[in-house]
Amino acid sequence: MFGPGAAPIVVLSQNTKRDSGKKVQRENIQAGKTIADVIRTCLGPQAMLKMLMDPMGGIVMTNDGNAILREITVQHPAAKTMIEIARTQDEEVGDGTTSVIVLAGELLAHAEPFLANGSHPTVIIRAYKKALDDAITALEGDLSVSLDVNDKEKLTQVVKSCLDTKFMGKWSDLACQIAMEAVKTVSIEQPGGRREIDIKRYVKVEKLPGGSIEDSHVLKGVMLNKDVTHPKMERVVKNPRIVLLDCPLEYKKGESQTNVEIVKEADFTRMLELEEKYVKELCDNIIAVKPNVIFTEKGVSDLAQHYLLKAGISAVRRVRKSDNNRIARACGATILNRTDELREEHVGTGAGNFEIKKINDDYFCFVTECQDPKACTIVLRGASKDILNESERNLQDALNVVRNLLLEPKLVPGGGAIEMAVSRVLTEKAAEIAGVEQWPYKAVAQALEIIPRTLAQNCGANTIRTLTALRSKHATSGHTWGIDGNTGSLVDMKERNIWEPLSVKLQAYKTAIETAMLLLRIDDIVSGSKKNQGGAPTAHPTEESMKE
Repeated sequence: MFGPGAAPIVVLSQNTKRDSGKKVQRENIQAGKTIADVIRTCLGPQAMLKMLMDPMGGIVMTNDGNAILREITVQHPAAKTMIEIARTQDEEVGDGTTSVIVLAGELLAHAEPFLANGSHPTVIIRAYKKALDDAITALEGDLSVSLDVNDKEKLTQVVKSCLDTKFMGKWSDLACQIAMEAVKTVSIEQPGGRREIDIKRYVKVEKLPGGSIEDSHVLKGVMLNKDVTHPKMERVVKNPRIVLLDCPLEYKKGESQTNVEIVKEADFTRMLELEEKYVKELCDNIIAVKPNVIFTEKGVSDLAQHYLLKAGISAVRRVRKSDNNRIARACGATILNRTDELREEHVGTGAGNFEIKKINDDYFCFVTECQDPKACTIVLRGASKDILNESERNLQDALNVVRNLLLEPKLVPGGGAIEMAVSRVLTEKAAEIAGVEQWPYKAVAQALEIIPRTLAQNCGANTIRTLTALRSKHATSGHTWGIDGNTGSLVDMKERNIWEPLSVKLQAYKTAIETAMLLLRIDDIVSGSKKNQGGAPTAHPTEESMKE
């Protein structure tokens, strides 16, 4: 019925609703598969690179799954969700971004036939959840081995197996050494035996074009792209006393609504005297604690530079907050935002050397030879900006692998071996499950085989023959057999010393399976942004809109 001003009633049959839900599920699955297909060739040592061009004309060449997906623009909400899981994987563990997308796409593809046959999404989701729980139990049980974090050789082998699939594989020894040194520098032992390792905040990668990659190294301290404010200030100071400020060393300017009336000449002179007095007070507060070097996040006026120069103090201004935090950790100083609060205990004395150097056309400030730096800078050299950017992405992965191993020292075999082992465990357990849930549960086991299959495909091996042989090996010779990503032949990962951190695999499985479950639970997409000609938002009919 239509009442006065009433909206027309939407009457839909149950079949129409079901068809609409199925259509959306099919579209979501298709979007997930498309994203997975884009970066499937980026898995393994023989991975292909993608060349990405941004709207500004910049070019990125990489095989890092997260970097590729970050540059891609997509409209479909399910595809955006897939891109988001690569970002999550990167933020949580820093590695396995390609694997998680490939796995999530395959899990969605395996759910498609069940939906087409009329299975309810809830049944598939329940089976996927059970498979995830069993996979986690298997991974944390017999399939993983413990690592002694003090065994430097073993640690290096694990980081190498992460880097061998990337551009920096040729310089893996150097990259391993840099990553281990940097992570151990910023590692802090907490009460209760816990470690705090914040590599995002306290490990800075400084990229300098020129030189070769072999010239890259870790500084036991901090490096900034800054010069001293006055040309006559000291550029080299041994055992500097460092003060860190978060306040301007200049007279406070009046706001726009400030109104000053000057009647006679003496008034203007008086204002200048006040300004000079204020700046002198600021500088006297600093000079009282006898520093050699000050870093401030704000500006330094010409007058302040004059007073500081007379006192033999070098000043560096407009330092980033993040850089100031790193200097504080490196030399033991405290950042203050009022000069009158400065005390002796706030002065940093942990650095052995302050120096300004010119590299290429830029001046760089070095605070090095620190006694116990809990922050460091990695100086990356390379032929071009593209090479430096790719090297930085690879190095970030290596840093994350070392961090993961120090926080959770457990390993699983690489080269698709662990996926095959978990697949075998799930296949055996599927026989014990009664009812229709058995088939989606078994589908998770089959979906896990996509990792070894992709490795075989990317190096040109016969996929079916290789996978059949690998299944046979796992049934008879143990769970450490995998695929050599360079040749496609079967090798024992234990003998090859190719291992991966357990935390990376756990995160990848959890993220991939939970995302597949989330996308299967969606049966409608409602858009609140597009307008039809009448001005009302267009949408698929939902449960709420189907009111009588």
